[in-house]
Amino acid sequence: MAETGHEPVVVGRGAPRGLFVGLCTLDVIQLVDHAPGANEKLTAREQVVAAGGPAANAAVAFAHLGGAATLLTAIGRHPLGVAVAADLDRLGVTVVDLAADSVEPPAVSSVLVTASSGDRAVASTNAAGYRIDPPDDLDALVAACDIVELDGHHMELAVAAARAARAAGRRTVLDGGSWKAGTERLLSSIDVAVCSHDFLPPGTDTPTSTPTGTLRFLRDHGVGWAAVSRGGQPLVWAGPASGGAVDVPVVRVADTLGAGDVLHGALTHGLAAQDDMTSQDFAEALRGAAVVAARACASFGTRAWMREG
Repeated sequence: MAETGHEPVVVGRGAPRGLFVGLCTLDVIQLVDHAPGANEKLTAREQVVAAGGPAANAAVAFAHLGGAATLLTAIGRHPLGVAVAADLDRLGVTVVDLAADSVEPPAVSSVLVTASSGDRAVASTNAAGYRIDPPDDLDALVAACDIVELDGHHMELAVAAARAARAAGRRTVLDGGSWKAGTERLLSSIDVAVCSHDFLPPGTDTPTSTPTGTLRFLRDHGVGWAAVSRGGQPLVWAGPASGGAVDVPVVRVADTLGAGDVLHGALTHGLAAQDDMTSQDFAEALRGAAVVAARACASFGTRAWMREG
């Protein structure tokens, strides 16, 4: 049994098993009235300190929804890293730390959330401080799961995990928050990609008004199922035989931080039990994930939605 927020979550024997590969950070999140100007000091309304990062947040969401989540990442044994690992353990996420002997601090994300709009500003080193190699037991980790989600950070690890998943017949899901060096190597082993409006493939200089170009690019690079998220606008998706749009629930936005991560965690949970996926299956999984992500946007921080949902 693992605790998620205030409610215990029991992972049953039949629970979907997800492997999440990518970034883990320490998030320091401050709720402010406005973003500060030069040399300005602000007193925050509220503060949250928690484990974060796209793969980590997705794993937390997956576990909260009743799945068995394993996070393959780099954290280290610095005191801040110990706190990050403890937070994830409390939330029911099993951590495989490929930087367990490192005494360097983990990546820290400093986040300012504007109270009136829910917009956020983020500064972080992300995965820049680590270069990690795939573990010797990668094949076993992949074989023990039903589905693999990757955020594209720690790219060498991501590529190896995606290829191992493809070889083992496990579905792979990409969180395309942004284009990263090496993403083109990753796409050939991706089954499902859900990208943000800021995901800019080569040859695209700025976000376009429609996601058509991104969906076409993903299809041309072997991704069978793809979608583009655009905040409160409908998710636009395309599959092997059809496509469409999925509406995003309307909520009063308090904080958009981590909403895409929650979307991916919920989507991965919804897809874990799908074998021969149909267009209707994919659209329904997207719709369910959008409902969970919208709920996360309605409260401050990356954890409150789990207590209130």
